[in-house]
Amino acid sequence: MIITGIDVCPLIGGTVDGGWPQGHEPQEDLHTLVVVHTDADIIGYGSSFTSGKLVAGAVQLLWPLLKNEAALEPERVAEKLHQSTFWQGRGGAVTHAISGIDIALWDIMGKACGQPVSRLLGGNYRDRIKPYGSILFDEPDALTRNLESVVGRGFRAIKMGWRPFGRRDRAFDELLVRTARQAVGDDIDLMVDAGGSEQFWPHGSNWARNTASMLADYNIVWFEEALPPDDIEGFVELTRTSPVPISGGEVLTRRQSFAPWLKGRALDIIQPDVTKCGGLSEFRRIAQMAQDHNVQVVPHGWNTAVGLAADLQISAFVPNATYVEYLTPCAYIDELPTKPFQLDDDGCLPIPQAPGLGIDIDDDRLQQFCPDRIEFR
Repeated sequence: MIITGIDVCPLIGGTVDGGWPQGHEPQEDLHTLVVVHTDADIIGYGSSFTSGKLVAGAVQLLWPLLKNEAALEPERVAEKLHQSTFWQGRGGAVTHAISGIDIALWDIMGKACGQPVSRLLGGNYRDRIKPYGSILFDEPDALTRNLESVVGRGFRAIKMGWRPFGRRDRAFDELLVRTARQAVGDDIDLMVDAGGSEQFWPHGSNWARNTASMLADYNIVWFEEALPPDDIEGFVELTRTSPVPISGGEVLTRRQSFAPWLKGRALDIIQPDVTKCGGLSEFRRIAQMAQDHNVQVVPHGWNTAVGLAADLQISAFVPNATYVEYLTPCAYIDELPTKPFQLDDDGCLPIPQAPGLGIDIDDDRLQQFCPDRIEFR
């Protein structure tokens, strides 16, 4: 079975605000689906957390390397793409595009073998996982209403992130966390994401350490992106002293970038993004390396239905997986699949057992969110 074409599908119309200072409008182009075609009429879906024009430019670069390649050898093909592009975008949009292609190739292989991707990656340790509803911080009253809405949709874990947390003063940060805990009670898991990868993040280790101490008083599960993403020394110090687990790593790409963080025990929880880090092939290697260093793995997923499906397959084969991120509400998750994701009575998501990623995409809905598909043949 060979690769005969790739479609690049920029998603617009349902983009969720990511919390950056400039904000994001629904029409903004942040996520791109990648559709890989084969001569056997089996297609695979991938997702890249990168704008469509950047993915299209990367695929234009990669297409001569992909045309007529084996569609059933995702890890070898992805590594070929990585090795062939050291000089033209290693670690940036090219790697993000390879991530989407790799996910799509695993989807194809699973469909061809009649097996879920998780089984092909190594096997199933579980058939369901707890999702945490991922939302932005807000003013106290609006935050309370949003939290109540998320709990009402069945979530038993929630992560709050970015503005206005860490942008005013310590008293306001504590007010937000106290408001959240009072709104949901003690039975809901709460996580806090400072958003230290925002441009010109102003805080250092002292702020992060003091904030972590405050979060411990409210039984916060983990403290995410407390520092800028290049401050590995600061993270080492923070992880060593913090009373709550420290997480991060969503902006890193490829296993080589994760190695010093894991070897240096810079984080308690590593959070690769499968739609950016190199895809499922690379994620598997990162997860295995994390396991060797006794570091927990939680997929980062500010995501699409395809990205969430990939994260669920990951959560099946990672031995110590505990959570999966679920951006909510999000049209690209809720409306693109033919069969919507459904939480069970315990607030967990069943991991799809159908072949490939285990979901089907509604072509009409994809057309609605992607009016301008870019084809490579």
